[in-house]
Amino acid sequence: MKKILTLNNISVAGLERLPRDKYEIASEIQHPDAILLRSFKMHDMDLPATLKAVGRAGAGVNNIPVDKMSARGIPVFNAPGANANAVKELVLAGMLMGARNLCQAWEFARNLTGSDEEISKQVEAGKKNFGGFELPGRTLGVIGLGAIGRYVANAALDLGMKVVGYDPGITVEGAWQLSSSVEKAPSVDALFSKVDFVTFHVPLVDATKNMLNADRLKLMKDNVVILNFSRNGIIDDQAVSAAIKSGKVYAYVCDFPSNLLKNHERVITLPHLGASTREAEDNCAIMVADQVRDYLENGNIKNSVNFPEVHMDRTEGHRITIVNSNVPNMVGQISSALARQGLNIVDMLNKSRGELAYTVIDVDQSPAESLLQEIGAIDGVLSVRAL
Repeated sequence: MKKILTLNNISVAGLERLPRDKYEIASEIQHPDAILLRSFKMHDMDLPATLKAVGRAGAGVNNIPVDKMSARGIPVFNAPGANANAVKELVLAGMLMGARNLCQAWEFARNLTGSDEEISKQVEAGKKNFGGFELPGRTLGVIGLGAIGRYVANAALDLGMKVVGYDPGITVEGAWQLSSSVEKAPSVDALFSKVDFVTFHVPLVDATKNMLNADRLKLMKDNVVILNFSRNGIIDDQAVSAAIKSGKVYAYVCDFPSNLLKNHERVITLPHLGASTREAEDNCAIMVADQVRDYLENGNIKNSVNFPEVHMDRTEGHRITIVNSNVPNMVGQISSALARQGLNIVDMLNKSRGELAYTVIDVDQSPAESLLQEIGAIDGVLSVRAL
């Protein structure tokens, strides 16, 4: 019986992917084989010695000490793209709210007083203060063309907008899913100079911190609308606030309220709603539960942020998985240990990612505990399992 510790409420749709005859799941459980979580911050958490995998029911993993997991030979799984439609819809809503002054107009309307006749007169007199503009013909810049960015770009084209995208790391598979009508920007600065709207879909790392700052705001058109449903810190809020006051920025719509932004007259802040739909929560939970289960039962790895992607179909043999430092002669030492124990390799797959390497081996006999201990004692081996 494998044990799963949940650190947040995980969708039942995901938990149902872990059959109860094989898995014990609880929010308080001793000696877990895996942890499932959403936003719980694990950085100060004591990691159980039994822990073999971590699954984040979402895309970002800033709340997980990934380096610490890698040093322990523990893969961290996430669910890229599972919440893409939810975020896409919120970005489209954000563009409409920013362009049509919907939140300011709603605030005006809900504070009207007097008789219905008096309210009607106030409406006619006040509506001129909330006139906006339409989306067709405007240019949207999309920074980051992963699953969410592609959804946003393609949807904006369907609304009659022009789209410019920037992502130096886009994959061939990702490019196939992107409309050929999306213009490729040679640089972030080039994109900023030609857009009426800009939306960000990148992780928060050193290279993206304050990606939009005071200097880059000067490159932009007047009356630009800025949207951030990605990560707090990608945009310099102080610089955007100053640009709104100067008339450079028309509106700023983001998912990250602060004292600076929450009452700003040209800023719309939402309480981190990007993936807050039932469908997105179900999709994320299902994806990450399936990935963690496949790893625990078969040793396969898909959508890990720190391990290579590895899939090897099961044979009639007995499976061993090894995580080790990516240094020379590791496979040779492992093979020699197998030979000394008289085990023959039926199938094997070895892949690496950065400083980590991962090996899946099917052998013709059940491996003895002494073999696992011998492999585990090899300098550089971080973890070894018999499945």
